[in-house]
Amino acid sequence: MINHTMIVSFDRPLPDDELDRYLADIEQAMLATGLTQSIVTRRHIPIPGEEAIPALIATAIVQIGLPDVETLGKAFAAPGVHEVIDRWQSRHPYKVAWANHESLV
Repeated sequence: MINHTMIVSFDRPLPDDELDRYLADIEQAMLATGLTQSIVTRRHIPIPGEEAIPALIATAIVQIGLPDVETLGKAFAAPGVHEVIDRWQSRHPYKVAWANHESLV
């Protein structure tokens, strides 16, 4: 199994209900591919002063478990996934950093 962990950073703060909707939309789109073995979404837990750090600061974390790298590629090529990404990028621009890795546990 491979994990695809995304660090999502919106350009501007989102209201809580909008962030919840984004996370639900991403989760639903990935599950709809039928290729994921697991998906977990979480909000970033901010700490005082982190905004002064010159780095990509997360708004949320998304971790998707898939059988292998080939399946990861297929999942992100699914039309529904790109529809969700494009819709959210047009409404609330964001950046993503990611890592593909084996389980951390």
